[in-house]
Amino acid sequence: MTLPSVRQSALFAVIATLLVAELLVLLMAPRSGLITPVPVDASAWFTPAQLSRASSFNGLQLWLALAALALKAAVLAWIVVRAPARLRGPYRHPIIVSGLVGATISIVVVVALLPLSALMRQRSVDYGLTTGSWLDWGWDLIRGAAIAALIAAVATMIAIALIRKMPRRWWLPASALIVLGGLLITFAGPLVVDPIFNRFKPLAAGPARSSVVQLARRAGVTVGSVYVIDASRRTTAANAYVVGIGSSKRVVIYDNLLTKFPPRETRLVVAHELGHVHYRDIFHGLIFLLIVAPFGAWAAARCLRRWGPHDGLPAGPTSVPALTAAVILIVFAITLISNQLSRSIEARADAFALTLTGDAPTFIAQQRRISIENLSDPDPPALAHWLFGTHPTTLERIGIGLAWQRGERPSGSAK
Repeated sequence: MTLPSVRQSALFAVIATLLVAELLVLLMAPRSGLITPVPVDASAWFTPAQLSRASSFNGLQLWLALAALALKAAVLAWIVVRAPARLRGPYRHPIIVSGLVGATISIVVVVALLPLSALMRQRSVDYGLTTGSWLDWGWDLIRGAAIAALIAAVATMIAIALIRKMPRRWWLPASALIVLGGLLITFAGPLVVDPIFNRFKPLAAGPARSSVVQLARRAGVTVGSVYVIDASRRTTAANAYVVGIGSSKRVVIYDNLLTKFPPRETRLVVAHELGHVHYRDIFHGLIFLLIVAPFGAWAAARCLRRWGPHDGLPAGPTSVPALTAAVILIVFAITLISNQLSRSIEARADAFALTLTGDAPTFIAQQRRISIENLSDPDPPALAHWLFGTHPTTLERIGIGLAWQRGERPSGSAK
């Protein structure tokens, strides 16, 4: 293969995109504000029964998740190979038909994965982690699939229209639209999408809200709104998160967290989320998207040229299977790379919470309790955690708390 042909290949484009993503991780990863965790033995913090239960649940769940990924890849490969022959026109409105094909592929993938999704949910029910009814689960699945299909339809129509207009350079405006879409979803998601699935209410005046306000004042951050989500309708797990930008920015707290955890532990979870606000982690995530999107779109264009139809006709419905498979593959691969950045950012937020509260014993107790309540594996397989983990392991987080107790403080100055 000659050098020019290598540069034109889909494999070269995908590898180059992943190298850019890895470089971004290295450049954007926190270099200060971190605490090096001390080594932790799981048996010192969890009983044999707790470790066995977590391992039993998460072990098979991991294999089922991997099976779902393999099945999804097989379904997409089958569609790429078989569907184009059935999608040949002529069509009066090829762009609209392309959108319908994109939505259909989205739904087909959901239906194909339904048995594995149901099995994973049943295991979650058996272990007491999931509380909602099957009817509620099915309704959530339908609504989620409908929203995903709508997004797929719109994105596909825009992409096919760009390809028809700019066959060789369509990925340039497409990358700009990807960034714009990410910005729109980040802003509008908390206002439009999230309320479809859950009920949110402002955190009522009282000790919990006073604690949030006090912590925010000490952290010197503006949190926007603070909401409580009715997570107990679906799960016994406890959590909190920060979402949105600008006027949609908010801290969201699971109702389980408020009802099942002591106030001091809830306070530390909130302090962790305030760390994300302090370091503007959502904004930096958009910067990551801004830089990596053009490379990802370019790689998708190369994959489309390699996998798509070669009949010389303008892009249309027959191009959609290859385009969809390329986008899903590249997004998945970039996500695996970006998980490294996520873990370091979460570790920095843990250090921020300790700095803000100075309460290492409660931090350690809270990490242990959340792991037990959420059935997390305190020490998951190294490869699985490296690929899919978005947070430090529970043992690493306990190790951060122990390091603080021993006098360690966040490295460097605030980034």
